[in-house]
Amino acid sequence: MADWFLRFFKGILIGSGFILPGVSGGALAAVFGVYERIISFFAHVTKNFKENVLYLIPVGAGGLTGIFLFSFVVSYFLGAYEVQILWLFIGCILGTLPTLWEQAGRQGRQKKHIALILISFVIGFAFMYYGERMSYGHVEQNVATWLLAGALIGLGIIIPGFSPSNFLLYMGMYKAMADGIKGLDFMVIIPLFAGAGLTVLLLSKAVNYIFEKAYAGLFHIILGIILASTVMIVPTDFNYLSMGTFICLFCCLLGIAVGKWMCALEKKYKDEER
Repeated sequence: MADWFLRFFKGILIGSGFILPGVSGGALAAVFGVYERIISFFAHVTKNFKENVLYLIPVGAGGLTGIFLFSFVVSYFLGAYEVQILWLFIGCILGTLPTLWEQAGRQGRQKKHIALILISFVIGFAFMYYGERMSYGHVEQNVATWLLAGALIGLGIIIPGFSPSNFLLYMGMYKAMADGIKGLDFMVIIPLFAGAGLTVLLLSKAVNYIFEKAYAGLFHIILGIILASTVMIVPTDFNYLSMGTFICLFCCLLGIAVGKWMCALEKKYKDEER
């Protein structure tokens, strides 16, 4: 039961990655150790179907809970406590980096893999840095554009570090998406989830194939992108000489503690399974 709630809680945080700007649901899934399982399941749905479904049910339930929950609170908390919330997420990621580093080197680590981290970090950072400075646009909201928005969310699952919320902000669809989910507008929700599901099903086989052929290389690339996305969400328009800095530090340390706790629990249950 404790393991079930742990996966449910991870799912909530992963779901928040599809709502919070600058945060990647795929990156959080990798950080919390469920990314490979999700990709493998969608790439080979019939393989170990019952076992995978039972494992992923709490993750999926938590993800949906996170999406709906953060749709309700995102406007308020990102408006009133944006800096503190982002530092909490940064702390969670920092707390799990040692485990992620160990996981990336599970099949060996060479100098070229260190180079891959640096290259993916630079490319990922440049892409997100310049993408953030794109001018905000406005896209007409209809079934087709909500399918496109869902496809972006699907890419956020498949590609760790890719933050769909950023692009939805650029397209002028972010607030409408949050309001649609909060208000249970099925003209928004159905195409949104359909677009995400189709994208995951179509691309997961390709990503899973790369994992099977070049696990170490791909995971070190993912690690570089995660580092880049973490740097990108560091708030820069905040007066760190104020007393609020101590609150940010507390949030970061709390996040680190939560991240380490989740990794410790995950390791405990993996050891028990063996």
